[in-house]
Amino acid sequence: MLVCLPVSVDLQSLRRIVLQKLCDIGMLEPDQFPMTERSVKKADRVCGVYYCLHGPRSVKFTAIADFDRASLIVYHSDGTRCWEEQLP
Repeated sequence: MLVCLPVSVDLQSLRRIVLQKLCDIGMLEPDQFPMTERSVKKADRVCGVYYCLHGPRSVKFTAIADFDRASLIVYHSDGTRCWEEQLP
């Protein structure tokens, strides 16, 4: 569990939600492709998490969990924003 003001996030649940969303957008089977994640920091504090699903033929789908805005932003393989929702 990561606690950041103004939101408290269960990272395991968030990881599952992001993986499912990226697989849905890319029409991929969950758990068939690796997903990496990195902490996003601003002024030495964690303000989000960057996720990247590495699909077939070097296709990448990405998402950013922005803790400051309490939102999840999902990007298509061409880098265009395709989905945004509030964090659960």
